[in-house]
Amino acid sequence: MALLAGCAQGPGPVSVALPPAASSTSCQALGPLWPATVSGKTSRTISVDSPAARAWGEPAIIAICGYPALEPTTLDCIGVDDVDWVVQPLTDGVRFTAYGRSPTLDVLVPATYAPQPLLLPAFGAAAKALPANGRHCS
Repeated sequence: MALLAGCAQGPGPVSVALPPAASSTSCQALGPLWPATVSGKTSRTISVDSPAARAWGEPAIIAICGYPALEPTTLDCIGVDDVDWVVQPLTDGVRFTAYGRSPTLDVLVPATYAPQPLLLPAFGAAAKALPANGRHCS
C-alpha cells in the first residue's frame, strides 16, 4: 500500500523500493521488455537506477521485479495473454502480481486507471520473460 501512496508525489522521481531479488539475472534482463507507454502514459524517472523497475504516468503506474514467488492463494487470479495475475485490491488502486513466476513482478495501478486489468497486456512480455515455476490460476 505504501508504494501507491508514494506515487501521488509531484513531477519528481517516483519513489521505488527494490526487493532483494531485483538484482537477479531475470529481473536485470527486463530493461528492454518494459513498455514504452502504458495506457498512453510515458515513462517517468524513478528513485532507483535499476532495470528491475519502471513507472509511467501521473499518478504513477509502477512495475517492480524481484519479489518471491507467490504461494497458492485464495485471492482472485486472472489470466491475460497467457500470463496469470493475482489481484490484490488496495485502498487507492490494485496490485497485480504475476503468478507462476519466480522471481515475480508486481504492477501497482492507481484507481485513476480503472478498469485496471486493461493495463496488464502492456506487461505481458516482461512477465513471460521471468522463469515459470509451474503454478497457474485454477
